[in-house]
Amino acid sequence: MRDRRVLLLWAGFAVTALVSTLLVLRREDRLSDLHIYYGALADLRAGRPLYGYVAENGGPFTYPPFAALALWPITVVPEGVAQVVWLLATYAAVVAVAVPVGAALTAGRSRRALVVAAVALGLLLSAPVQSNLRFGQVSIFIVLAALLDGMGVVPARLRGILVGVAAAIKLTPLLFVVYFLATGRWRDAARAMAAFVACAGIAAVVLPGESWTYWAGTVLETSRIGNLASLGNQSVHGMLLRVGVDEAALPLVWAALVAAICAVALLRARHLAAHGRPGHAAVLIGCATVAASPVSWTHHQIWTVLAAMLLIGLAGVARRVAGVALLATMVVSLGAVLSPISTRPGVQFLFENARTLGVCLLCLAGFGGVAVAATRTARTAAPRRAWLRVGVAAAATLAFFAVQPLPAGADPTFKAYDLDDVVNPRYFFVCRGPAECAAFGTDAPVTFGTRVEKTKVRVNGVVAPRVARLAYYSAPGGAPREIPLLAAYPGTRTFSFRSATMAHGRLVAYAADGQPIATYDEELAAGFRADPP
Repeated sequence: MRDRRVLLLWAGFAVTALVSTLLVLRREDRLSDLHIYYGALADLRAGRPLYGYVAENGGPFTYPPFAALALWPITVVPEGVAQVVWLLATYAAVVAVAVPVGAALTAGRSRRALVVAAVALGLLLSAPVQSNLRFGQVSIFIVLAALLDGMGVVPARLRGILVGVAAAIKLTPLLFVVYFLATGRWRDAARAMAAFVACAGIAAVVLPGESWTYWAGTVLETSRIGNLASLGNQSVHGMLLRVGVDEAALPLVWAALVAAICAVALLRARHLAAHGRPGHAAVLIGCATVAASPVSWTHHQIWTVLAAMLLIGLAGVARRVAGVALLATMVVSLGAVLSPISTRPGVQFLFENARTLGVCLLCLAGFGGVAVAATRTARTAAPRRAWLRVGVAAAATLAFFAVQPLPAGADPTFKAYDLDDVVNPRYFFVCRGPAECAAFGTDAPVTFGTRVEKTKVRVNGVVAPRVARLAYYSAPGGAPREIPLLAAYPGTRTFSFRSATMAHGRLVAYAADGQPIATYDEELAAGFRADPP
């Protein structure tokens, strides 16, 4: 019976992989990050600067120069071949991650094959792995290297090298060096740093100009990575941007929170390692890298999926419920699925930042400390009381966020356009030219149209002469966003902006004396609910 279940799980993995491959290859923007790697390396081979490359979608090459050397083999084959090989390698990496995690979840070998197959299938269905497939990302390989080294799976004389090489490709695994020091793995820490420095040194010899460009400034240019306030960035930094922390105070607040989260996670991980749980400890440090990095896109969050699975495998109702809840947030977007019921800004913020909040709580709780070492027989004596505590905690959390006047996290993609963008018909679509825009305008203070796209809503319109200022509020309690009024054509002022949603939005027109003269909320909501053109 057990063998049959294992076969069914692997059959499900194969079917999911096949469907995922077909869906990825059908996309026009398939493996867009792999395309950036490929294009940037092609430019480098042609003698052009690595960090001067910009893909058709505006994406640059953002990794350290050693990553270019590590990725160099993909340029020896056509890009289409590289895409297929990359997808197959990603599936293999998922299985390779599932093996040590399955071992961490099972005390003996009797159920290990079943658990490994279940972990592999769960990983493949998760949003982070699907994001790795969609974009052609290196994150799954970075996680695999750090996990094997962190758990001590590799031979003792080689431990630390994988972390050093992974950090030379993507900097976040450097936190594992601190973990090695905290757990007394001095030689592993030394080997990790030696490997990191050696890789950076090799890159400096082979690519001296690119190395200088990166380490002298590009490494700090987080704006190259994308809009860090968008919902895809589920790091502490991204959440603080969405909260609306003052720009001057943001670095200090972020550094303090990250220092506290990492310090507690390191202490928890040290305790776990001392109690014979190296897998849990390594995953916890990986989760700390997700929380601490300035940017943690969906494809970075594989660590959180692994943590959810480890929680489900522990004894105790609260841990298993927490694991199921965390895993659910990593499979679906709660902000999108539960948007119809998140009528309060605070609740909406909770759902849309659930991954950040979940990983931070995990870093602070550390799988429940010494309770992780408990056997499966050490169950709660009163399961009904345990369920009651879980329900009360969940209700209290929802109640807390329901009363918070937080700005809605649904506005991370907000952007208002200026005169240079008027020529773009995608942004300015209601009218083109002075005569058409004059005819479009009415006696109303603001006349506008909406256009619903897959991930955002656009608003474009014309304002009457008596309107001196236009502001957009993403939700009750949110700070206003100023909308530029553009004198694009004689006698007519137009405007255009975008937002992730208009479900709770409000557009307000103000007179010269600062008094509001018109408010549009139902009109925005109606436009948001309309079918995309």
